[in-house]
Amino acid sequence: MAASGSSGFLRWLDENAEKPVIVIACIAALVLIPYQVIARYVMGTWFKMNVDTSAGEEIALFCLIWGTYFAVPLVIKRRENIRMTALVDWLVPQKYQNFVLLFNNIATFALTVMTTYLGWRIFDHQLKFPQETPTLRIPYYIPYAILIVGFLAMSLRVVQDSVKLIRTEGLFRFLLAACLAGALAAPLLLVETSTTFVLMATLFGGMVLGIPVAVCLGLSGAFAIYASGFLQMTIVAQNTYNSLDSFPMLAVFFFVLAGIFMGKGGLSSQLIGLADMMLGNRTGGLAMATVVACMFFGAISGSGIATVAAIGMITIPAMVERGYSKAFSAAIVACAGAIGVMIPPSNPFVLYGVITNVSIGKLFMGGVVPGIITGIFLMTVAWVIARKNGWKGSEQKHSLGEILGAVWDAKWALMVPVIILGGIYGGVMTPTEAAGVAALYGFLVGAFVLKGITRENVISVLVDSTVTAATVLFLVAMASVFGYVMAIEQIPDMIAEWMLGITSDKYMMLLIVNVLLLVVGALMESASATLILAPILMPVMVQVGVDPVHFGVILVCNLAIGFITPPIGQSLFVAAAISDERAEHIAVAAVPLIAAMLLMILLITYIPEICMFLPGLM
Repeated sequence: MAASGSSGFLRWLDENAEKPVIVIACIAALVLIPYQVIARYVMGTWFKMNVDTSAGEEIALFCLIWGTYFAVPLVIKRRENIRMTALVDWLVPQKYQNFVLLFNNIATFALTVMTTYLGWRIFDHQLKFPQETPTLRIPYYIPYAILIVGFLAMSLRVVQDSVKLIRTEGLFRFLLAACLAGALAAPLLLVETSTTFVLMATLFGGMVLGIPVAVCLGLSGAFAIYASGFLQMTIVAQNTYNSLDSFPMLAVFFFVLAGIFMGKGGLSSQLIGLADMMLGNRTGGLAMATVVACMFFGAISGSGIATVAAIGMITIPAMVERGYSKAFSAAIVACAGAIGVMIPPSNPFVLYGVITNVSIGKLFMGGVVPGIITGIFLMTVAWVIARKNGWKGSEQKHSLGEILGAVWDAKWALMVPVIILGGIYGGVMTPTEAAGVAALYGFLVGAFVLKGITRENVISVLVDSTVTAATVLFLVAMASVFGYVMAIEQIPDMIAEWMLGITSDKYMMLLIVNVLLLVVGALMESASATLILAPILMPVMVQVGVDPVHFGVILVCNLAIGFITPPIGQSLFVAAAISDERAEHIAVAAVPLIAAMLLMILLITYIPEICMFLPGLM
């Protein structure tokens, strides 16, 4: 009986160990940032009270960091790390894929154990030479403890996953994977070579081998710091913490939460109903309505993949029922989902803005017109294809009163972009505060109005939202280690000099960069590509006379096409899973749609006013 109770407790612990901290951190952050806005305007402006909200901001940042590093162990447990798997999947037979996972786990374990140890050194230093946080005067060893607790939890989750794989594959394969990892790491540690070579070889070698991109970034930075001979290894742990201790980073967290809350709450079905009522009776009407719904939802979620999942679940079966081919139905959703990262709010724009110190508000404005143009182009192509194939619209016509009624029904969803953009450009809120208010709004509407978020699923919604955000934020943290070494070694300057040696012509350079971004977007997840390429390419663009905002829009729009193109194509594979159609069939059906998107890229590249008109009004 005692053994049964003990095993039951262990099972509960396995499923829930990290969740209490995640839920508390998520709720606290959701409340504190909107409170900051309310306190500033209601109590400060209306009642003329002297309100200091800096303490709330500091706590919210602690919640972000602790919530993220408690969510990453669940990312590891669920194997949801962002990886570049195309080459491994192509070269390695299916029966050896678990061996690749064992190798990945060894690399991840090396990073997490190292960071745990380095975090302990910082913690110990803070105990001996205490410092305090600027607002609450909390000893810094308390927030820094997450580097020990969080990365230790990650290490345990890696061990847990490895034990499962060893039971399947056997101890010999694990030892073989460990020997392979040691053989690859030894030359980097024992042979004296340039820091730049170690940095790049570890990064790209690790990604080719299928190691999670965040782990590749962290390990490459750590190996390079070790190889430098003069940099302190504690920089790894220091940057891992400090990179997330930034107010704009909360925007990434909140925009992810807002998108998931909207989808779970039921707002996506309202948007689709409105779009179908407006366009459904035309030739290709449901396909065009799908594009419009994706544009609306993109203005809520800021995520291409979330848009494809939320809209595709409803519209793909509906299009197939109305006679559309399954491949085209999935292709139009996958392509239109890319608009989700162009139209504000956009997580890639937030990342680019944080990395390059470019105004996020201007980037948001710069993406509006390209997103609308993409939507118009996709609807035009959809109409041509539908007309050719005889895919008629529904026979039901709707009066103006019915359409206005649908607009009223969708009011809760349509209010989100009003809150975000109105708050930012009305000078009421920063982008981070607007994201926080939008996330809280989405949660409250989903829970109390549309009832999609219930007592039964609220914990899982909060946890899953934080886990999704943590995959991106962990990338940011590890990229900061990589970026630190790049800055020390002046690698962006060297690459800029090399590229300018090829050509100094602005238009030719733009063409080269566009081709590069399209290739990288096809091979790498967009957040990873943004974190790696933005600091390298932006100095080149500035030197040839391209505005940083203009380049940010070009970069994000190019990488958005990577959501649809094999071999990575995350939106492509999400659409394939929803439609139960082969990804290659969807990719073929998407060719004319991608061609239209490439035309958009050329327009925004060589007619910069398209991107810069609205930011110029700010």
